[in-house]
Amino acid sequence: MNDFNLPSRILEKAVNELAKLPGVGQKTALRLALHLLRQKKEEAIQLGIALTDLVENIQYCRECHNITESDLCLICSNPQRDHATICIVEDIRDMMAVENTLRYQGVYHILGGIISPIHGIGPQDLTIELLAQRIAEKPVKELIFALPTTMEGDTTAYYLYRRFRDFVPLISTLARGIAFGDQLQYIDEITLGNSLTARVPFHE
Repeated sequence: MNDFNLPSRILEKAVNELAKLPGVGQKTALRLALHLLRQKKEEAIQLGIALTDLVENIQYCRECHNITESDLCLICSNPQRDHATICIVEDIRDMMAVENTLRYQGVYHILGGIISPIHGIGPQDLTIELLAQRIAEKPVKELIFALPTTMEGDTTAYYLYRRFRDFVPLISTLARGIAFGDQLQYIDEITLGNSLTARVPFHE
């Protein structure tokens, strides 16, 4: 429902759909829609094609749950990566943050969230069973917890530690150069890279 009257039902529908995007309100959605109308028709059509291609052809890597266009993502299919070292992150943005440090040559596992009882998110809502399958099928020498330094992040790390401590020789976590409450995706690359290099064994 729009907060203002619009002269076209087509425009109203476009505004309503744009307003569903995170951080986009009705006014911003209207500004974006009007901007598209001012562009060359071919440019707007290309945007539509790109969005359709995104939702129809992007899938999740069968090993790490990263975004990919094929069965395996570019990282999991790279034989030069250390496939026995798995860095566990909350989401794809955190994986990208670690990659941007250029200090890590292992592979990843993307949980798709963290355990948060207050939000109704439990272990069964994450990709933990997929991780268990990976560990059962291939030897893993180290799990690295690169999770948010929050109560929910610590809860998730503790759960994963209890779940996999008997199956993986080393379970480590980022060095606490990262302040409590920080999200990985917002930490500068040098600090994050140093915390990754100086990671320490995880303890209960």
